Amino acid sequence: MDVTYRIEQKRKLEGPFPGPKSQELTARRANAVAAGVASTLPVYAADVDGGIIVDVDGNQLIDLGSGIAVTTVGASNQAVAKAVAEQAQRFTHTCFMVAPYEGYIELAEKLASITPGSFEKRAAFFNSGSEAVENAIKVARVATGRQAVVAFDHAYHGRTNLTMGLTAKAAPYKRGFGPLAPEIYRMPMSYPYREENPNISGKEAAERAILAMEKQIGGDQIAAIIIEPIQGEGGFIVPATGFLPRIAEWAKENGIVFVADEVQAGFARSGSWFASDIEEIEPDIITVAKGIAGGMPLSGIVGRAELIDAVHGGGLGGTYGGNPVAVAAALESIKFMEEQDLSGRAREIQEQFFTRFTALQKDVPAVGDVRGRGAMIALEFVKAGGKQPDAAVTKAIADECLAQGVLILTCGTYGNVVRLLPPLVIGDELLTDAFDVLEAAIRKHAA
Repeated sequence: MDVTYRIEQKRKLEGPFPGPKSQELTARRANAVAAGVASTLPVYAADVDGGIIVDVDGNQLIDLGSGIAVTTVGASNQAVAKAVAEQAQRFTHTCFMVAPYEGYIELAEKLASITPGSFEKRAAFFNSGSEAVENAIKVARVATGRQAVVAFDHAYHGRTNLTMGLTAKAAPYKRGFGPLAPEIYRMPMSYPYREENPNISGKEAAERAILAMEKQIGGDQIAAIIIEPIQGEGGFIVPATGFLPRIAEWAKENGIVFVADEVQAGFARSGSWFASDIEEIEPDIITVAKGIAGGMPLSGIVGRAELIDAVHGGGLGGTYGGNPVAVAAALESIKFMEEQDLSGRAREIQEQFFTRFTALQKDVPAVGDVRGRGAMIALEFVKAGGKQPDAAVTKAIADECLAQGVLILTCGTYGNVVRLLPPLVIGDELLTDAFDVLEAAIRKHAA
């Protein structure tokens, strides 16, 4: 990996933490920003480069969150920043629905070439992952003439009205915001660590879900099955091998649109271009966002031409969808991922993580599971002697890491999973330092 950094890639804490400038901003925030918008860090970013976040007081923190899997190529990638500046000098907006531009077409062509499936494809662009999911469901309903949509336990698909219904976890995403969209059904997920039968295969877990769909809904009534090939907010759950292919096969047999939500797992994050590639799944539609554009707001759907083209003219779009500056950032981000083989870099991070933390797991029974793909990796914490989730220990570990200058995120239906999403441009020395801090925190709070 050939990457040049502007900021020294070292962890540094200067004086009190949070510092006086961050404390001042927190006071200002309380009088200006909605209380419902929460933040993980108690400090405020001033500069970000590679694997380092510099706060307003000069502290340098190691970033193992990437803005929730967004800044895969770095938060200030020089090539992306240049592309953004050059496009902004030409024009920042016309609305593709009013005055179209070549970049939108070029990005659609690029996604058609890198997403799974050799069939003819179409793409459309939006702003957020939630919008991409909503539009995938709109396409599926128009193309099939059906209404029912199936999602899975532990799923996260967004915060808009329809996507809240698809999302499994109530708090903080759904509570108090109803009524939610109708005709959404939830099916059992393959969660290898928490299966009642630890020997159940992926295919058997799929048959369990298929039976439920047949009995509760009927295959001829379902417009779409939507699933994250690796679940994100639900706990970085990797379904057992064979689960996804069987669900996809059954969907095809019943004329159901199989939607892979790759918003978090896509664009090299999982060690492949898309997590669907790992088991050679060819989704009918893929939703994309997060890592696509180096931090610029952009999302999209890409999939079978006959499905997406079933929507009438004007049925898809939005004022800012496929903004030219964000599109320029996406094209440059994808080029950088290709040139630097960031999928390969994600696999290197996976190997380092598993080598280190599967060894730790033998010493610390509270580390219930070590899992993930590529640089989408996680540790699930339980109370020693069983599998009871331990959210308190998980929070203590995250807090300890933060106090030592390492940003990690937590997730999971039970709040007991530490998830790691480092930028794929992070160097080995910095990654090792972060893993040292995490291991020390685990030994302090969970051993």
